[in-house]
Amino acid sequence: MVTLPARGGRLRRFPYIRWTIIGLFVGAMVINYLTRSILGVAAPAIMAEQHISSAQYSWITGAFQLGIMFQPVAGYLLDLIGLKVGFTLFVAVWSLITMGHGLATGWMGFAGLRGALGLVEGSAQPAGMKLVAEWFPARERGVAGGIYQIGASFGAVFAPPLVAWAVLNHSWRAAFFVAGGLGLLWVIAWLLWYAPPGRHRALSERERTLIVEGQEAALAKRRRRPPLRELLGQRNLWAIAGARFLADPVWGMLSLWMPLYLVQARHFDLTQIAMFAWLPFLAADLGCLFGPAVVAWLQRRGISLVDARRGAFTVGAVLMTGMMFVGTVTSPIAAVALLCLGGFAHQTLSVTVITMSSDLFPQDQVATATGVSGTAANLGVLIFTLVLGSMVDQVGYQPFFILLGLLDLVGAALLWTLVRKTA
Repeated sequence: MVTLPARGGRLRRFPYIRWTIIGLFVGAMVINYLTRSILGVAAPAIMAEQHISSAQYSWITGAFQLGIMFQPVAGYLLDLIGLKVGFTLFVAVWSLITMGHGLATGWMGFAGLRGALGLVEGSAQPAGMKLVAEWFPARERGVAGGIYQIGASFGAVFAPPLVAWAVLNHSWRAAFFVAGGLGLLWVIAWLLWYAPPGRHRALSERERTLIVEGQEAALAKRRRRPPLRELLGQRNLWAIAGARFLADPVWGMLSLWMPLYLVQARHFDLTQIAMFAWLPFLAADLGCLFGPAVVAWLQRRGISLVDARRGAFTVGAVLMTGMMFVGTVTSPIAAVALLCLGGFAHQTLSVTVITMSSDLFPQDQVATATGVSGTAANLGVLIFTLVLGSMVDQVGYQPFFILLGLLDLVGAALLWTLVRKTA
């Protein structure tokens, strides 16, 4: 039990258990995105050693997107059996699969492992939204969602220096072993500390009351299991899914293709990749905080929560138009700066639209809803990466940067026209 000294010799409970829970979950997100980002950073070395073409690499990355499109299954299982047991199993399995990458040979071997990795790593976003919905009152969910999304960006930040260290001191395979081992260590911490709010031994009655009373009455209802047919018929779900389908190709470009772009088009070497390839993800961390800040600013001016989230998404979509110029600037530093703007804009709008699931769906549906929208997001990445892989050697990267700069404006239009507020 977490306790603090109190007057009179008695002990009192630490009053902010919910923030320690989200802090622990940030660690899972860091590891999740570290394990999936290593391949993109190590791609030049792996492709040269294994004689993998751009088209074959696109199928390797596509296999991950195919696997992660099963997010609704992961979300449904988490809604059904809970976060403690369910997420423990998912993290343990993805850690072992990550370590398996260090033994892979040939593009088909990598593709099989990436597909399996996507299948289990798709649990992270549904788990995060379920945790936020269960542990935080409505007014804090945007901040909590932004905090755990920082973990995604930090995972990608750590990948370039980890791969550079591995290549220079051992081989690219060592990076996968290190990342997988970190995941197994995290599982131990999760088992020791996590429990639902109703059963957490260190949660005070005051904090439990704050969490329960801060939930929207319409979303706090509980049923035996998520009613899938009812959920899949809701236009709110498909509005969020559509916006994420259009938004996530940017993240696919940054995490899977940006190191190759910097090597092939900007002629960066491994040292320069280690120096610069993490910067867009650091900018993305700032976007994770900027999105909730925009929402809070709009709410203070009398705008409803859902409209404030739509407004923050729109701000991110406008900023994303800067991506259209990445391929046209002559300076490599300017190109990296525009990629940083893209990372910042993407997380500004991404954390906003992901958090909308907790505003529009009951707690016993939120992980499943997040999983369905996550499938749409990864379908967008899959289509984008396969088209990019098949065409980049002929047309270059610039047409794809133009496309990425425009897609989120369409996503914003979907949210404004299709989403209906809950009663």
